Amino acid sequence: MIIALIGLGEVGRVLAEDLAEGNALTAWDIAFADPDSRAAHNARELPVRAATAATDAVRSAELVISAVTAANDLSAARDVATAVASRAWFLDLNSASPTQKAAAAEAIDAAGGRYVEAAVLSPIYPKRIGSPILLGGPHASDFVEVARAFGFTGAEFFASTVGPASATKLCRSVVVKGVEALLMESMLTARTWGVEKPVLDSLSNLLPAADWAQLAEYMIRRSIEHGERRSEEMVEAARTVTDAAVEALMATATVRRQAWAAGQRDALVADDLGGLLDAIRATRT
Repeated sequence: MIIALIGLGEVGRVLAEDLAEGNALTAWDIAFADPDSRAAHNARELPVRAATAATDAVRSAELVISAVTAANDLSAARDVATAVASRAWFLDLNSASPTQKAAAAEAIDAAGGRYVEAAVLSPIYPKRIGSPILLGGPHASDFVEVARAFGFTGAEFFASTVGPASATKLCRSVVVKGVEALLMESMLTARTWGVEKPVLDSLSNLLPAADWAQLAEYMIRRSIEHGERRSEEMVEAARTVTDAAVEALMATATVRRQAWAAGQRDALVADDLGGLLDAIRATRT
């Protein structure tokens, strides 16, 4: 089968690696214009044909998978709509709001494609394309077996309409990305006072975890590594909250903290939580 990958960043790379066997892969990423970008490096290293445009990538594809940033979800769908093959599947993996997904579905279905909303409910590692994925939309039930045949073993039908799957994903993100932001802020402050250990120890009284220090380090590192993408996702989460007539106080604050975290990449050289916090604090003084 010919598969087109729209977006060849971290998730796109996993898709290319896991789907390469037995399939012909084409890929397009707006970052191809920069030869030093991650996407451009991936295109050189992976068994994909690097397309010259989104329309070039999808023209003969039977399955199109969109794995772009949340902010580009709708524009990616509209870019390929003019060339998507009749009856081609369009799997939208992006962390976009239900309203964005609905607009993307309208563009693809109007062009003769079959849009399938997808909400990934875990990090892409370690399960890769076997990660838990909720599928939604009028074509979702038909796509389940297709998805599993490709190796999307965690895919399951969730809703016959577009929206509920993404709402589930983004309501989860309010908690998960919010906890990352809270731990970042709490631990930086606690480190200043030299009390990070008792703070982490005390959390087990309310929220048991195997190792809160390990969890805090993991979450803070993830925020730094993926803060830009997480911030965009939380913009979509805030939109989802607002669309539900709830004031998006927490989601909006998380947007700001995740965006701030993205600027702390130099701290990633540290090898433990204390060193990580000290490296971040050193840039603020």
